[in-house]
Formats: sequence, C-alpha cells, structure tokens
Amino acid sequence: MTELIALMGSGETTPTMIKPHRGIFELVGAAPAVLLDTPYGFQSNADDISARATGYFKASVGRDIGVASWRRADLPAVEGERALAALRSADWIFSGPGSPTYALRNWRDSAIPGILEQTKVLVFASAAALTLGSHAIPVYEIYKAGEDPRWDRGLDLFGRLTGVPAVIIPHFDNAEGGHHDTRYCYLGEGRLTLMEKWLPEESLIVGVDEHTAALVDLRSGTVKVVGVGGLTLRRGGQVAVHPTGSTLGLAELAGFSDSAAATAPPAFTPADEDGAAGDGATSLRDIVDGLDARFADGLAANDAATCVEVVLELESAIEDWSADTNVSPDHEHARSVLRGMVVRLGQLATDAHEAVPALVTAVRDAREQARAARDFAMADALRDALTGAGFAVQDTKIA
Repeated sequence: MTELIALMGSGETTPTMIKPHRGIFELVGAAPAVLLDTPYGFQSNADDISARATGYFKASVGRDIGVASWRRADLPAVEGERALAALRSADWIFSGPGSPTYALRNWRDSAIPGILEQTKVLVFASAAALTLGSHAIPVYEIYKAGEDPRWDRGLDLFGRLTGVPAVIIPHFDNAEGGHHDTRYCYLGEGRLTLMEKWLPEESLIVGVDEHTAALVDLRSGTVKVVGVGGLTLRRGGQVAVHPTGSTLGLAELAGFSDSAAATAPPAFTPADEDGAAGDGATSLRDIVDGLDARFADGLAANDAATCVEVVLELESAIEDWSADTNVSPDHEHARSVLRGMVVRLGQLATDAHEAVPALVTAVRDAREQARAARDFAMADALRDALTGAGFAVQDTKIA
C-alpha cells in the first residue's frame, strides 16, 4: 500500500530538490526504484530525458534507479509486460515532466493506475503531479495551442488514497510570463477563477509552488511542506497558504473551508525589470545572472582572484544543473556567460601584463632617485618591494 505521496511543483531534477529526494529514499531503503517515462514519451528526446534523470539521481542524490518505459499504451506485448513488471517490483516510482493529457491517455485504461495505488512511495512532479487529482489541466492545449479552458478527467489517485477530493496544480507560483500572469500552471487568475466554477463543490485545489514538495504521509495523516515555496489550499475562491516548513493534517485539507485562515487570492504582481518576481535563485539563469554581476564588480576592481572564484562557481553551477530535465535556454545562456568571463579574465591578465614594465620602471627610477638623495631607507624599501615581486635588483656604485 502507498505510504507516501511526494507532490513536487517543479525542479524535480535540480539542486533544490536533492535534500527532499534523499529524505524520501530513507523510507525506501535498498528496494527497487524506477522512473516512469510516459509523460514525455512522445518527445523525440525521451531517451535523453531519461538518461539525465537517472544520472541526476545517481550523481546528486546517490541512488541508482531503473526506467520503466511505457511510452505508449499499445506497446508490443513483451515490452509492455516488462514495464509493468518493473513497476510492480518497485517501492519507489518517479514521474515528472511532459504532457499530463498524454500521460492520462496512455495510463487510464491500463494496469498502471492500480499499480501506482499499491506502490509504497510515489514521487510525482510537474506534469505527472497534475494527473493524480480528480481533474487535470490540459496545459499544452490551453496555454500553447489556444484551446478553450477545460478540465480533463484525472486518475483521482490522490482522492482514493487520502479521502480528499483534490485537484493538484504544480507550478503554482510560476512567473515565467513576466508581465502577464502565468501562475497556477500557466492558467493565470482569470482562467483558474473560471475553471474553478466548473469543479464539484467539494473539490479542493492543492497548489504546489515551484521548487517545492508536499510530502503527504498516509501513515501519520500529515502533509509537510519542504523546499523553496509553499503549499496553497483553495476552494470557492478562498485560499490558505502554508509556507515551507509547515506541517498540517490531512484533516485540514478535507475540512478546508472559508475560515479565519482563508483569504482572497493574491493579486498578480508583474515581474521586475530583470524578469524575476522573486528573490530566490530557483533557476540556473538566476544563479548565472548573480555570478555575472559579481564578476563585473571584480573586473572593475581589477580583482583577479574574485573573477577566478566566480568562474569556478559558474562552472560548478552548470555541472550541478546539467541533469535538469526541464527544457530551457538557461544552459546555453550559462555556457555563453562562462565563455565571456574567460575572455574578459584573459584581457584582465593581458592588461596587467602590459602594465608591468611601466610599473617596474617607475619603481626603479624612484629608487635611483632615493639613492642619489642618499635616502637609503626609502631605497631599501623599494628594493625589497621589487625582490618580493620576483625581480632581481643589482645596484651600481654611487659616485
């Protein structure tokens, strides 16, 4: 039977989620763990996404996981049975990015929902998390293709396991739209308000912020919020936000209503001029931009040591985020900035090298003047400065 459902809003294969993943694996021990690839099974780079995800868990989380490949419901019989056998044997099943409607289409009339309901630990993120509720948002169809807002029928696995009739919405605090509202998994307030009216009256919207996880422990009946953001409960246009570090009971979800803890939905706040609505570095681009600013400050101060430190930090950040399965231009941006830093650092070294002869000549002339004036204390100090910098000093006799 399922003991833990981990709902991740995003960032499931980034450095921000390493600690939560490690804590979750403590419950699993050495039991088999597999990745279910259906949500992105239609993508031409599906093999690469699987490789990056398994690489992330091995290198960053310290856990080997397998892949249960169920990219279509009409797989050849042997391939399908192999995937189902891998899922049945696992105590931990992870599924993440892609299309929720594609996943639902290929899971709904298969054995997979029943297997998931019996799996000890489920870690469902992003697109996969959307499938667990009673209703699911067709994200690509509405946001990318311009179809009219609607709900698709979800697996309702969360409801059957917890008793809470919920709709799961990841990417709840998304700010990619900059000056237009992309909160609530790209719906924005207008669409969500409209669609909320079409849900059954008892339905509870459970919103999970990006780089955040809600750990639903079915043994203790608790929900713990970990990561960067928060967990939002919403029903009838009223909301209650539980920040990271919060622990609440499943009974609070089931009984959520217009109470003292509930408020009106927050107003949309456009992103600032840099395109970021928050202060936390929850993307590689945020990290790169911060490091680039530090590099510029170091360069302006001719501080080569700081510049080198920043270059090394950026190289490490690129490596840390290399397994992120989210497709974005951030990695190319990071590599471009790194190359630019190296070029500018090289120029700093060249400029410094070209200044050395003039600097040595000036110190030498000042020393000769001090010796001529028989200011031997000053002459000795200037000599010590030159020899300390690695230059040999040979004096001629003073007339």
